[in-house]
Amino acid sequence: MERRTFIKTIAGASLAADVSFAQTSAPDRKLGWALVGLGSLSTNQIAPALQKTKFCQLAAVVTGTPEKGVKWREKYGMTEKQVYDYTNFDKIIDDPAIDVVCIVLPNGMHHEFAIRAAKAGKHVFCEKPMANSAQECREMIAACEAAKKYLGTGYRCQREPHHLEAIRFAREKVFGEVRHVDAGFGFKIGDPKQWRLNRKLAGGGALMDVGVYAMQACRYLMGEEPSEISAFETKTDPVKFAQVDETIQWMMKFPSGRTSNCTTTYNFNGLNFFTAIAQKGRFGMNPTYGYNGLKGWTSDPAHPLDFEDTDHFVTQMDAFSEAILTNKPFEPSGVEGLRDLLVIEAIYKSIASGKSERVASV
Repeated sequence: MERRTFIKTIAGASLAADVSFAQTSAPDRKLGWALVGLGSLSTNQIAPALQKTKFCQLAAVVTGTPEKGVKWREKYGMTEKQVYDYTNFDKIIDDPAIDVVCIVLPNGMHHEFAIRAAKAGKHVFCEKPMANSAQECREMIAACEAAKKYLGTGYRCQREPHHLEAIRFAREKVFGEVRHVDAGFGFKIGDPKQWRLNRKLAGGGALMDVGVYAMQACRYLMGEEPSEISAFETKTDPVKFAQVDETIQWMMKFPSGRTSNCTTTYNFNGLNFFTAIAQKGRFGMNPTYGYNGLKGWTSDPAHPLDFEDTDHFVTQMDAFSEAILTNKPFEPSGVEGLRDLLVIEAIYKSIASGKSERVASV
């Protein structure tokens, strides 16, 4: 299949659908999205992207800071009724303009608000990582299934052209079978008082925040789930990182015998890549996981890995809304979020035990 056709096809379809849906007619309206949490990501990425989507519109915001609510009303022409707080959030059940609740809160709050949104009869789109534990993920999935609502996770790279082309290379064995993947993502974190360094809110440190991107790359390039993990942690500042991890390195072994090595950190900048080593060549990206400026490369000029920047948030929000409107499956779903937490828990378990650990099944 020609590469750009493949990308268009896979971006609009499930990577690994668990259920089948009967397709209906093309979307004829926009779904109303409510943003829960008005931090940097909502302010600088998600809200501006919503203005550019085909199938979405900003219907409400939820914030614990009244001043933010006023600013958002003024900027986006919203009414007082479109601004909720965390205590009256459940009243969204009476707001027919809200179809989707987009959770952009600290990780430790995802579970609570996803379940409350499902009980209010709304579809749920949750930023990664989906929750602080695999059990919380299972409860979120169960709540959405009980409400017969969609649950999507914000793994935007799974719909980005460079990553989709890399997936095609792997699936179609353009360079032969991928035998090994090296991947890493990290940065030097600043403010020691921020929520990302609070275990209750973050669930973990660099691994939960950015290491999950490297883990994702390995999983979707291999096309199978890791079965065994060996990991260790390094801390250079035990005071700043008293509650969460600073730097973690781990190896994943897959059922086929293939392997991957990953690194994540809050200690230094410049770690933002993956390299896939196949039977007849190599391909990779650097930088890989940011919002723009992504660069791909391959060992064969006949198979380039080059695309223009896209707005990842526009793509993933439109895909989620379109899936709902046309009654089609959506990936990455809540099950994808659960799979990552199962790997993360195996990594932390390996660090604690000092030996290799098995990854639990879904």
